[in-house]
Parts: sequence; C-alpha cells; structure tokens
Amino acid sequence: MTTEITANGTQLTAAFRGRLDTAAAVQTAEDIKPLLEATNREIILDCSELEYISSSGLRIFVTIRKSAAEHGCKVIVRHLNEDICQVFIMTGFISLFEIQ
Repeated sequence: MTTEITANGTQLTAAFRGRLDTAAAVQTAEDIKPLLEATNREIILDCSELEYISSSGLRIFVTIRKSAAEHGCKVIVRHLNEDICQVFIMTGFISLFEIQ
C-alpha cells in the first residue's frame, strides 16, 4: 500500500494504491498527516488504484473528513471501483463524501 500526496494550487490530492487493510493503515495514517494539517483547501482522495478497503481504512477516510471540516476544507473522493463503492454504500459513507 502506498499513498502519494501532491499539491496543485489550493488542491491536495492523495492517491491511494494497493490494499488499505489493517496492516497498511498504520503507515497510511502517517502518510496522510499533510491532509490533516491543511486549511482552506480542496482535498481529493484518488482511489483509482485502491484495490481494497477495510474498516481501518474507512476510519482513515473519516479522520480526513473530520479534520477537513474543522479546517474549512472540502473532501472529494474520486474513482471508486465497484467493490469499494459497494462498501461505501453499505456503510453509509456514500452520504459522508462527495463522490466523483
């Protein structure tokens, strides 16, 4: 699992690649710290190469959303595959995020 964060103007993009499972969540939590410190930005969570997400991974997404709300940021989740989209629907996450 890798997480790559890039900045472009007022936009921060986190590209997730691989399986965001319990084992990967510890490192991913460290990798996303720039997102948690962002203020007044648009945060894009690019899931085009995310293969799997566990409850630990979902917790990371909620952490990003909560921090973004506290810092005046907007969070957009992009490119969910069909399986992960189903997880978002079943857990109610689909209503927590703007999905593109």
